[in-house]
Amino acid sequence: MFYPLPDTQEQFEISLPELLDSRDARQARQQQWIGLHQVTLISFTVVFPGAVKDNSLVRHVFNQGLNALKQIASRRQWVFLSQQSWALKTGPECLAAVDVDAIEIKKALIEIEELSPVGRLWDFDVFDANGQQYSRSQLNLSSRRCLVCENEAKVCARHRTHPLGEILNRIEELANATR
Repeated sequence: MFYPLPDTQEQFEISLPELLDSRDARQARQQQWIGLHQVTLISFTVVFPGAVKDNSLVRHVFNQGLNALKQIASRRQWVFLSQQSWALKTGPECLAAVDVDAIEIKKALIEIEELSPVGRLWDFDVFDANGQQYSRSQLNLSSRRCLVCENEAKVCARHRTHPLGEILNRIEELANATR
């Protein structure tokens, strides 16, 4: 059911307005899917710094996330009602509708994020059938850690603690651990 996205050689820099428009479009797709399927929705993207959001490294990380999702779904016997992936210049995205408790899914996805070397780059958003999104903080779980220094990721990002090159080098190291 989950098919990996093909590798790409294209690398487009995107603007902030394009990124914001893509988030609005994703939110609209999420709401449409919630209304259509009326079950738990998994929305999966890759957290990737910089102006290029779709390249072979991003797709490798994305495909690793799809594979991890497929494996945990198989182990827990989740049945997907629908699943679709998009290869967008603003980054790959996947939506999956599954008739399983949203909190159970969120906890399982956090677990796979923490077990994989590239899991820190995966962003699995989970919504229940009413559109309620579940976060780490709602489940009394710690915030994501920085890729470089292990401080809280939001703090390092806000203060631009690490140069982009250093972060990209760390991502490359993590991704190479999964090849």
